[in-house]
Amino acid sequence: MHTPTTLPLKERPRRLRRTATLRRMVRETRLSVDQLIAPLFVVEGKHVRQEIAAMPGQYRLSIDELIKEAQQLYALGIPAVALFPALDASLKTPDGREALNPKGLYPRAIQALKQALPELLVITDVALDPYSSDGHDGIVRQGRIVNDETVEILARMAVVQAQAGADIVAPSDMMDGRVGAIRKALDEEGFTEVAILSYTAKYASAFYGPFREALDSAPRHRPGIPPDKKTYQMDPANAREALRELRLDLDEGADIVMVKPALPYLDVIYRLRQACDVPVAAYHVSGEYAMLKAAAQNGWIDEKAAVFEVLTAIHRAGADLILTYFAGQLAQWLKQDLH
Repeated sequence: MHTPTTLPLKERPRRLRRTATLRRMVRETRLSVDQLIAPLFVVEGKHVRQEIAAMPGQYRLSIDELIKEAQQLYALGIPAVALFPALDASLKTPDGREALNPKGLYPRAIQALKQALPELLVITDVALDPYSSDGHDGIVRQGRIVNDETVEILARMAVVQAQAGADIVAPSDMMDGRVGAIRKALDEEGFTEVAILSYTAKYASAFYGPFREALDSAPRHRPGIPPDKKTYQMDPANAREALRELRLDLDEGADIVMVKPALPYLDVIYRLRQACDVPVAAYHVSGEYAMLKAAAQNGWIDEKAAVFEVLTAIHRAGADLILTYFAGQLAQWLKQDLH
């Protein structure tokens, strides 16, 4: 008969994994609703709630529906939304001039949100791609995206958003020098308390497809238009370069820095967290969301368990704030303590 033996081990890490209560007590990384930012899409019209095909459970919302959605998110404890405009094609031009229209869809949506929910933080997007008939984040001249002329427009665009009530402006364009130009423009107009969340390390990623479908903001395939955004978004192979972008953004006045996408770039999130003393955000992007949703709908993964694992990993890597399309769902799970 076999007699069990006891190994002479001083350390047995499994002791602290023995029960759910023990695991909860010694857990190192905890998700909180306070860390969540919910991206939302706004369109013209009334009573509009158009589901985005590649993003099940996400919608293009008219302003009235946007307010209802924001109220529900705020009631769940979510402190902030990141707002993106889906404009009619007739308003898109090569210079993206609609971005400077104080009576346009975007400023009206910002104003409506702040009027309905004054305590909700509204984060606005500073980039030309939602307004550009070329589908780029900057102005195209002779087959290339021009930096300095674009930056001038982005700075004016940020002021329009601040005038509408934006709490935080978020340049997502990746033009050189845009954080400093935006900070200067905001300060000169008296918006010294409007913060800047910079897309510090935004990669030329394959995971943006569903988002571009939502806004119809992909580069246009026609002569003279660059086919992708690789001349201004970062090369996915690079990590040290993110530290250079971080240094520049901090020198120019960024209050929060961000890595986008999140999950394929956990190492970059970690590097930024170790290198700076400002909050670090991460954007769990549309393609990451769509993959989890598709796998869950096919019964291949447990959606709740996978979402908690992924978002915990992003937070564990160093992200203080997480933009995620799972924000509302996660807030409900946290409230019900089902994890």
